[in-house]
Amino acid sequence: MHHVTKDDSDMPDDTTDPKQLKPMLEAQRKAFVEARPEPLSARRDRLDRVIALLADNDQALCDAMNADYGNRSTVQSMLTDVLVSIRFAKYCRDKIAHWSRPDGRSVQFPLGLLGGKAEVRYEPKGVIGIISPWNFPVNLAFGPLAQVLAAGNRAMLKPSEFTPQTSALIADLVGRYFASEEVAVATGGVDVAQAFSSLSFDHLVFTGSTATGRKVMQAAADNLVPVTLELGGKSPTVIGRSADLERAGSRIVTGKMMNAGQICLAPDYLLVPEDMEDGVIAALELGVMDQFPTLRDNSDYATVINDDQFARLTSMVEDAREKGGEVIEINPAGEDFSHGNQRKMPLTVIRNPTDDMQAMREEIFGPVLPILTYSSIDEAIDGINGRDRPLGLYYFGSDEGERERVLSRTISGGVTVNDVIFHVSTEDLPFGGIGPSGIGSYHGPEGFREFSHARSVYTQPKLDVAGLAGLKPPYGDRARTILKMLARK
Repeated sequence: MHHVTKDDSDMPDDTTDPKQLKPMLEAQRKAFVEARPEPLSARRDRLDRVIALLADNDQALCDAMNADYGNRSTVQSMLTDVLVSIRFAKYCRDKIAHWSRPDGRSVQFPLGLLGGKAEVRYEPKGVIGIISPWNFPVNLAFGPLAQVLAAGNRAMLKPSEFTPQTSALIADLVGRYFASEEVAVATGGVDVAQAFSSLSFDHLVFTGSTATGRKVMQAAADNLVPVTLELGGKSPTVIGRSADLERAGSRIVTGKMMNAGQICLAPDYLLVPEDMEDGVIAALELGVMDQFPTLRDNSDYATVINDDQFARLTSMVEDAREKGGEVIEINPAGEDFSHGNQRKMPLTVIRNPTDDMQAMREEIFGPVLPILTYSSIDEAIDGINGRDRPLGLYYFGSDEGERERVLSRTISGGVTVNDVIFHVSTEDLPFGGIGPSGIGSYHGPEGFREFSHARSVYTQPKLDVAGLAGLKPPYGDRARTILKMLARK
């Protein structure tokens, strides 16, 4: 997910003064300590308020996202931001009792026989900071928030400055549904984000670009704050020889053109058998014609978020053209995109891409799709392994042996087979990257544990175990005999 720098004069006047952040954190930490131990009912109540906030204000949130984008379909915003966040908060609420149960652990011989007990308790960490991006400004703020609250923490949220209306509305709504010592929102530009990521949180969650993720991690390191980084990268899509091309084309178009490709999990480039490239492009064209017969004035098709992002994508296509790539615009109605400033861009396929092109060096984050060809599946696998580990990997095909070869020989954050992106929408699966595509994960029980401290508790029996074993000084023959015996076990 990409962040671009913007002049602070673009910021609304009601931004948070960076000096207010530390007192905000201190007030939350004080309330957290004083309230311990909180009953699970307090967590459920907070999740009920998250659900009510989203459900009561769904249209207002969709309108704000539409205003920030210039055009963003209400149906898309409901599906990808509001509804998914409501459902996830309900999932977390329903799982709290199960997730927070202590885990009994085994105790080594002979301590268990003598009454020694061991368990792991999943306890809240304290105050967790959440920095959310502009591409799904509601989902990527309230999704992590739901799990942070489910784990019993307080939260401070910093939404993106590139969706100012949505961020201002989130700040207003959170202020209405939550006390500031439960959940607080800080709005503003780069100065606020930098001050926010430098706070001594008990954990920090960041969703955004790999470049910004590095800076956030460096800032967090000064206070030894543990981080969850949800980044991005170039998620490959492998089209196997056994793939149903029409179905694959349709599903790739849905995933790549949703939010105009501004998705950290969007299929970034395709890997296609050499003799199937024309068929894949035809399937993509069919998919676009089917779902987006027109593009320019089509309210179903989102605009690129701002002029800087649009310029970046346009120059990426020009760079590919200049370096010998064949550029194919899939524009079913033959519309002219050169007039007017509506930041709409058709799905743009790049054939014969080379490694020196911008489109193959950086995450695309827009409706541009390079197609690489391969002669053997191992060549495709080597190509994936030659790049940074991606957030997602997609495989289309019915050949189970080939699918397992791709999965067992590559590494990625997550995988969807015979579709794209869907693994993130499965609430019970952890979502996260690996290496440059991220650290840690949320969703599923793993997310609850990410925002909890796994606290080990060992209870010693009344018997003097070390004394009975002769393992207390002064050491004698008995100690040596016992040690020999234990070593052989």
